[in-house]
Amino acid sequence: MNPKINVIEFIRKGFKSPTIKNIIIVGAVTLFVKGLGFFKEAVVADSFGLSEILDTFYIAILIPGFMSTVFLGGFQSVFIPNYVIELKSGNDIRAFQTTCFLVTILIAVAFCLIAILFTDVYLENFFSGHTEGYYNLIKTQFYFVIPCMIFWGLSSMLNGLLTIYDEFTFSSMNSIFTPITIMICLFFFKEELGNIVLAIGTLIGSILNFLFLLIIALQKNIIKLGFPDFVSKNIKELFIQLPAKLSANILTGINPIVDQYFAAQLIIGSIAALNYGVKIPMFSIGLVTLALGSVLLPYFSKKVIENRDKAFSELKRILKFLLIGSSIVAIVLIIISSPLISLVFERNAFTSDDTLVVSGIQQLYLIQIPAYITTIIMVRFLESINKNRFMVLAAVICLILNITFNYFLIQHIGVYGLALATSAVAVVNSLILYYYISYLNKQQTTNSKADTL
Repeated sequence: MNPKINVIEFIRKGFKSPTIKNIIIVGAVTLFVKGLGFFKEAVVADSFGLSEILDTFYIAILIPGFMSTVFLGGFQSVFIPNYVIELKSGNDIRAFQTTCFLVTILIAVAFCLIAILFTDVYLENFFSGHTEGYYNLIKTQFYFVIPCMIFWGLSSMLNGLLTIYDEFTFSSMNSIFTPITIMICLFFFKEELGNIVLAIGTLIGSILNFLFLLIIALQKNIIKLGFPDFVSKNIKELFIQLPAKLSANILTGINPIVDQYFAAQLIIGSIAALNYGVKIPMFSIGLVTLALGSVLLPYFSKKVIENRDKAFSELKRILKFLLIGSSIVAIVLIIISSPLISLVFERNAFTSDDTLVVSGIQQLYLIQIPAYITTIIMVRFLESINKNRFMVLAAVICLILNITFNYFLIQHIGVYGLALATSAVAVVNSLILYYYISYLNKQQTTNSKADTL
């Protein structure tokens, strides 16, 4: 048979698959949303360059962003597989959904209070040695950003529900409003808002994101509220899995804070340079992982209920293609790193000297792309089978390695060492998870053979 016909037939069958269609839809929408966000970064770079205002904004949003990542990623990833199980069991989904909404609000409010109470301690210990004006600038922006956590939490729940019910187009658009509001604030209200322009834009964007998802969920009749039930089987399983997942996310989320801490010990602008250097790598990674991760978590959650062996086989096939494809992308981006930074950011406040620094940082961040992407897919698989405890161990190892690598590399190559350390840790994390999944696969195969005897 003609190989060309086989390839064409394979592609045709692939496009008929609902999963492939969903990945393409999410990828296309994510590309637009990420592109808009990237344009926003170019506008911010044009306005502020590597400045103190930008440094202080990144510090102000660091803890709220960290806590929301811990909560959003953690709770949503535990919520989706257990919600799918609840749906399959035929139980009253209204009780499960209401309970999860209440937990979301309570945790979001608790995180807001914790962040407010420990702000001064956090700044004094992690970012010491700056002027009083520098700290006031951080705190002023921080108090406008902190309410975002509540809206981020509710948006996460709504986003998870939309993905479960295959509304991937709308769930992928959940962050479209923040870059738009930030750019509007910069274009039209920069003088009036002054130093809080970025914080105000972020707050308004988070509110609009929540309202958008709420309206869509109500129109699709996805929200089903009733009396909460904190003692049902799947709610109990969710609560059992949640501490491990949150712990893993906390440990993983500390890594950017560690990087910011080390960057703060260097010259002014190092934090901004680090954030600019990671933009394109995270854009590339985010495009793939959001498209795949958003679809594959509910996909794997359903697949493991139907056929656990086949789910392992599907995972390995996906990882193989992703590793090859992402490696090619990483190599190309490393080669064109400098002209890419110049094209996207170099204008007005962002100079050619800034381009040299940021492009070097970016090249080192780009090394992590294949490892990071495959890690996200493996994490989604482990979440779907409620194997969250092992990820805590992996996160502890990676945090220790990140601190160690940062400490030694920063002494030799400065801010570039922080980027190199991040990529090295990503590779190690990917290998740890792959070997663990291989172990689970062998264990599953052994159990399956024993059951047939």
